[in-house]
Amino acid sequence: MSKLANHQQYQDQINKFLAKQLQKLTINDEKLLEAMRYGLLIGGKRMRPYLAYITGESLGASSTDIDAIAGALECVHAYSLLHDDLPAMDDDDLRRGKPTCHKAFDEATAILAGDALQTLAFDILASHEFSAEIQPKQIKLIQQLVSATGYQGMCGGQALDLSATGKTIDLAQLEKLHSLKTGALLQASVLMAAECASLVTLEEKYALQKYAQLVGLAYQVQDDIIDITSSEEELGKPKGSDIAANKSTYPALLGLQGAQDKAENLFQQALQALACLPYNTKPLADFATFIVKRSH
Repeated sequence: MSKLANHQQYQDQINKFLAKQLQKLTINDEKLLEAMRYGLLIGGKRMRPYLAYITGESLGASSTDIDAIAGALECVHAYSLLHDDLPAMDDDDLRRGKPTCHKAFDEATAILAGDALQTLAFDILASHEFSAEIQPKQIKLIQQLVSATGYQGMCGGQALDLSATGKTIDLAQLEKLHSLKTGALLQASVLMAAECASLVTLEEKYALQKYAQLVGLAYQVQDDIIDITSSEEELGKPKGSDIAANKSTYPALLGLQGAQDKAENLFQQALQALACLPYNTKPLADFATFIVKRSH
């Protein structure tokens, strides 16, 4: 599997930032705060923060500005996992090799922890001390996160996923579902970071958006592939869980080889989108490589 440059550095950076955000909170209910900490700091590859950091790095954005972008994105991602794992949704017992939040605590606490992490995401964007030239863009950054996470983004995609469970949907429907459920937040990781770089043109943002869309889709295609090719130990959750839940997947529609070919095609298109940018985009290209080569 391809290694990501400075991955550990950015993991440490975002983990410290997130821990600091939780430490700022006045303690009301200790159990709820512990569940929030469990859901947010239990581990994970921090792919969305990492993508935001390397985008900012490539475009010359301030790292402290990107901290808020990365922190907000990870809070949203963590809340979505807490809710997705619930019995009413995907009904999973394991996440990253550990009991899911509702198993470690209880369902009501997991719901509230997810709710609180979602609001923390927007609090971070609203309260962060951005650099002077970025402060006028705070509302736009909040709007970008709203678009990526709400009805027109991640939540809408999850609803489509639930409604498609137990049914056969075609490739176009599956791509729409995942462009919202998974791709929207990855796209926000790139575009929100680009908003913090003052010299990026509209044409360059379009190329970055194209790259992010393609990588987001490749991410899900590869997720579907490794759900059936990797071990439970590698996945940190039951192998074949999507098949067991009777969900449409790319291997189910295209066959394993067809899904692998699609991931490779999306990867090549993502590299083409980067080729026209006048920046050092090697970290972004390496990220795309990592997405299609990973085994868990």
